[in-house]
Amino acid sequence: MSEIRALLFDVFGTVVDWRSSVIAEGQQLNQHKELNIDWAEFVDAWRGLYQPSMDAVRTGKRPWTILDNLHRESLDQLMVKFGLVNWSEEETDHLNRVWHRLRPWPDAVAGLERLKTGFIISTCSNGNVALIVNMAKYSGLPWDMILGAEVTRHYKPQPQAYLESARLLGLAPEQCCMVAAHNSDLVAAASHGLKTAFVARPGEYGPSQTQDLAAEHDYTYVAENFLKLASAMGC
Repeated sequence: MSEIRALLFDVFGTVVDWRSSVIAEGQQLNQHKELNIDWAEFVDAWRGLYQPSMDAVRTGKRPWTILDNLHRESLDQLMVKFGLVNWSEEETDHLNRVWHRLRPWPDAVAGLERLKTGFIISTCSNGNVALIVNMAKYSGLPWDMILGAEVTRHYKPQPQAYLESARLLGLAPEQCCMVAAHNSDLVAAASHGLKTAFVARPGEYGPSQTQDLAAEHDYTYVAENFLKLASAMGC
């Protein structure tokens, strides 16, 4: 596989444990503000609005909008639903930016550091640039480049998200390998000529997860975690 020059990573779920990270901050808010919110239910509802909000952009029903703003619109709906009232703009904005403070899976940083020795490592995420950069600083993610939705102005799985990311690195699609914990992301990337690596994250959606528990297609690589992917790729 010597032709692979760059690894493009999905971030939410593949690199960072978004669900546990948001729940943990929410539980701190329960203590600080004397709330009684079920944060597992809250974050699942918040994430449930993720794809529908991007679909409106993908289909042209609304102009290009970054994920921070889509997250905020979804949060405003949920705060009404869950009875979170009388919050200041500063408090609400801080909660919305919890997505900037997500923690990595235990193998992620060490695995990325190893993979970085042999390949360009870049994001290919639906997160906007500020979100991904702030998350990298917060959690020590050693990216060479931040690519994906805001840079290409297309949300995955639109072709431009993958193809433009490869082009910006000066590479052909087949010189890039998409790394993700989601079968649908890898199927889309493969359909546009990218190599693929599946890394299972069976706890992404909590104990009741039923999707993406295993590789469902014949990907270029399949690994249990980033460290094993690094070994498989010679790093």
